[in-house]
Amino acid sequence: MEGKAKAKVEALAFLFSFLLLSFFSSAGADKPLEYQSLVLRPLGKNPSTKSELSWAETETKIENLPLSEAEPTIALNLEHRDVLAFNATPEALFNLRLQRDTFRVESLSKMAAAAGGKRAGGNGTRVRGKDFSSSVTSGLAQGSGEYFTRLGVGTPPKYVYMVLDTGSDIVWIQCAPCRKCYSQIDPVFDPKKSVSFSGIACGSPLCHRLDSPGCNSKQSCLYEVAYGDGSFTIGEFSTETLTFRGTRVAKVALGCGHDNEGLFVGAAGLLGLGRGRLSFPTQTGRRFGRKFSYCLVDRSASSKPSSVVFGESAVSRTAVFTPLITNPKLDTFYYLELTGISVGGTRVPGITASLFKLDAAGNGGVIVDSGTSVTRLTRRAYTGLRDAFRAGAANLKRAPNYSLFDTCFDLSGKTEVKVPTVVMHFRGADVSLPATNYLIPVDTNGVFCFAFAGTMSGLSIIGNIQQQGFRVVFDLAGSRVGFAPRGCA
Repeated sequence: MEGKAKAKVEALAFLFSFLLLSFFSSAGADKPLEYQSLVLRPLGKNPSTKSELSWAETETKIENLPLSEAEPTIALNLEHRDVLAFNATPEALFNLRLQRDTFRVESLSKMAAAAGGKRAGGNGTRVRGKDFSSSVTSGLAQGSGEYFTRLGVGTPPKYVYMVLDTGSDIVWIQCAPCRKCYSQIDPVFDPKKSVSFSGIACGSPLCHRLDSPGCNSKQSCLYEVAYGDGSFTIGEFSTETLTFRGTRVAKVALGCGHDNEGLFVGAAGLLGLGRGRLSFPTQTGRRFGRKFSYCLVDRSASSKPSSVVFGESAVSRTAVFTPLITNPKLDTFYYLELTGISVGGTRVPGITASLFKLDAAGNGGVIVDSGTSVTRLTRRAYTGLRDAFRAGAANLKRAPNYSLFDTCFDLSGKTEVKVPTVVMHFRGADVSLPATNYLIPVDTNGVFCFAFAGTMSGLSIIGNIQQQGFRVVFDLAGSRVGFAPRGCA
């Protein structure tokens, strides 16, 4: 019986592939498939050096200006976390990135799946014991994100590296004295040396924004954020001044962590960019209009820096916008409505909005995330997309599977190839991907893989490889997300 069942599955898979090939063949009779050129750049050496991390900290200061006179926009450079890895081969860095990606996707999926048991509007914190609150999971893993920037903490400002992440809300930083702290590039922040540091009382409205705020014997509000890989940070919930290239932002609620353990790397803490009540964009909404955007570059192919912008200038005039969808059970993630995908200029049959629907219980849906690298689609959608791409790229020499990728090509000896176009159709916005955003190098020998993957989870995630080169605009005031091609200039 088992052999018959297996044979039946194989027969159905063959039939589906045959029908898909027939579809593209018939479509091609009326309208030829659309292709675009891909200039081949195998994985290269890490272009960054340690000296490049010494960002300027002496920008023109405007911190003595009244708030109304301060520039309402700030722009910062971003770096990928791989610049912190020295003497590592390109293959090793890439494989580590894929490992982190697997952990992160699992954590995000678990967070979304568990959301049905939480109250709406929560930030994922719960009490553990009588002294402090703790988070079930923030959905982050392996160092909590992929991109970081440099900013000042306290008064006078002490400059540190902070991870920026759309999959988290809480802002936190390692603080002295450390009961246990992981290694970071800069000295650990000492709140006693900052005149703007202020603890939050247990009865404060800010403390109550945590799902279940903790409290110590001094009636100080305490927090804990736990990550999907077992990493965590514990400490005081407080307010502090952050300085971005000379622009002061006062009274930002943040966690001052005295016990921080796990797989964090290099950075001093995290700047949460999620949709929740305690995220940085929400806290600074009056100042920056609840708008920010980022543009992520492929470090191997561009000398331009990745960047993040807060304020009115974050909204690109060339962006196409799609409405944000609200998950009543989970307010951290940025949910979008994906209605279909085209390959070679033709909609892939079977990939419809119903495959990505966010239901009333908070299950399913599609999110855009800065910390996930490879886009994950529900299994049925991914299979349809993959088979359509294989059919359109039938002239390219196949290579064995690589890690989570099951569609790879041996392009050694070539400098340029033609590949089918890929367009993601969101409600109100068609996003045409550059070829470099979906056929990527995985080694130094000319093997390239289709940079999508399937997931058994109901949650689909648009990853940062597919976002590269776009200015991705998060307009919380307008409840929309935009994509501006060639937005990193």
